Parts: sequence; C-alpha cells; structure tokens
Amino acid sequence: MELEYDLLVASAADAGDDDPLFQAGTAAFETGDTAAQAAALKGHAPAVLRYVSDRFAVTSRGADCRPAQVGDATIGEREGVPYADLLLDWTCPERVDEHVVRSGLFPDGEGYVKGTKTIVTYEIDGRSGSAALDAANPSFSTAQTWYERFGEFFLLGAEHLLTGIDHILFLLALIAGSRRLREIVLAATSFTLAHSVTFMLAALGLVEVPAVIVEPIIALSIAVVAGWHLWGIWRRGEHAADLETAGRGHFSLDRAGWIRLGVVFCFGLVHGLGFAGALGIDEAWSWTLLWSLLVFNVGIEVVQLTIIAVVFPLLFVLRRRAPKAGLWVTGVVSAGVSIMGLIWFVQRVSGS
Repeated sequence: MELEYDLLVASAADAGDDDPLFQAGTAAFETGDTAAQAAALKGHAPAVLRYVSDRFAVTSRGADCRPAQVGDATIGEREGVPYADLLLDWTCPERVDEHVVRSGLFPDGEGYVKGTKTIVTYEIDGRSGSAALDAANPSFSTAQTWYERFGEFFLLGAEHLLTGIDHILFLLALIAGSRRLREIVLAATSFTLAHSVTFMLAALGLVEVPAVIVEPIIALSIAVVAGWHLWGIWRRGEHAADLETAGRGHFSLDRAGWIRLGVVFCFGLVHGLGFAGALGIDEAWSWTLLWSLLVFNVGIEVVQLTIIAVVFPLLFVLRRRAPKAGLWVTGVVSAGVSIMGLIWFVQRVSGS
C-alpha cells in the first residue's frame, strides 16, 4: 500500500489517540528527514497498522482475512510528496475463487481531505484487474466482470473532467476561439491525441514530470489559448471570426488555424501529465490497469465532446444571427478565462 505520509500520520494518530506519533511524524515531515519519517512509523507500527486494517479490508465468502505487516514501513515519494509504503499480508480462512476488497481510508469525516479515491490493482488466484474505490463505491469483488470494472473507470474519468474546473475552462477557451466547426473538431481531436500520448507514457512509467512544473504550465495554457482569441479580436475586430483564406478541403484551416492547432497539441501533452498526476501515476503499473486507464481517458473524452456538442452550436447560431453579440460573448468568456488562468499560474508558481 502507498499512502500519503503526513495524511497517514495525522489520521492514524487521531484515530488511535496517539499524540507522540503525531508529534514525531509531523516533525519528521517538516524537516524532510525520510529516515526520521520511517522511524516514526516503525515506533508506532501498531497504531498505523490498526488504522489501515480497520479501514481497508479483504474478505472471502463473508469471512474476514487477517492482515499482518511484513517488514517495516519505508518512505517513497510521489510528485515531491513523501509516501509511506506498507507491505501487508492477508491470511484468509480458506482458499476461494472470489474476494471482496473494501476501502474506507481517509474518509471525509476525518476533516483532512475530501473525496478520497483508492486505486487498487490485484492478481489473486488467477484473477487480475483493477478498481477505483471511493465513498460512493467503497468495495469491489474480484469476480466482477470486465465491463463493471471498466464502467467504474469510465465514470471516474467523466467525473474528473466535470470537477476539474481548469480543464473545463481550457475547453471553453477552445470553443470560444474556434471560428468554424472544423476548427473545434480538429482542436478537440488534437488535444485528445496529445494528452492521451502523455497519459499513457506516464502510465507505462516512460515519462515523469513533477507537478510543480506541470500545474503552472496547465494554468498558463488556459490563459494563452483564451488570450489568443482576445488578440484576434484586437487585431481584426469584427472580422476575428473570418478565415484568412478559404481553404479547399472540408477540414482545411488557414495559417492562424494551423498555428493554433499546434499550440493546442503542445498544451495537450502537458494536460495529459496533469490527468496522470490526478491518479498519482508516476511508475509503470500492470497492463490490466493500463486498459482501465484507457477507459478513464474515454470517460474524459465523452464529457469533452458532450460539452462541445452543447455549447458550440449555440455559439454558432449566435454568431450567425447577431455577429457583434457573438463577438462580445466570446470576448468576455475569453477574458474571464484568461484572467483566471493567469491567477492560477501565479498561485501555482508561488506555491500559494
């Protein structure tokens, strides 16, 4: 198990009324001393194990499997944040074909974090797979079907985009700045391909970029894409929505459109790292989980295309019937998105 170190210390100390664990663990966290962090967990191993085993359970045919810690906890790191690595061994009453895994780690009621999701990969008695657990879906069976498992990751991807305001604003900036259906289709496809590439590379453990670099660039990408449309309005006024050249093909773009497409693709590569970071992907996992992550990506794209299908036709009709009003609406939206992106960029660079 990989658990965020400072969160584990606070939660285990609070649950076990173990103030010495909190004091020693917090001091080690603040100094960044990994040896002291491991020592704190080792010195209070019963409290830590009790917290984890009470909230992460494995059962077989309704009977509890008994967990035992193997060796001492070690300290790893994800995105510059220390993680406690615990190796636990569950002993079940009998050998069965199906196991049920339940997680209630770091619930909202503790008051430290909100909306915890636990990603589980397993290979037990010939069954392998992956699952995403949260408060709404706290358990899964290793006998679940492939479509049930993939359905969970599809919903997880859809939820991630809907609750990720930065990604939604980036999409709105793309829609506002697209002059024709061909542009938004190609921009969305370019963005999809780009972030799928880096998302999968991160899942395979082939690329790793710290969040301190990724998150500011994502914020900057929002400001740049939105500002691109504002620059077009300032430069061309009422003709900002016109193509500079007619183009011959159905999906042809003018020079400005191709440049914008390239910019979107480059930023899409960075957004893919952001999606991977949201699931804590920074090392190679199983191929089974990789397929689940592909479904997670599909969930993101379905929501993205749905937003485009709803918003762009309304904008298209507005531009046709009231060009000036359409220009003002897209300008106001782009200005608001650009300002928000710049604020986030400053906050993420400064660490505030």
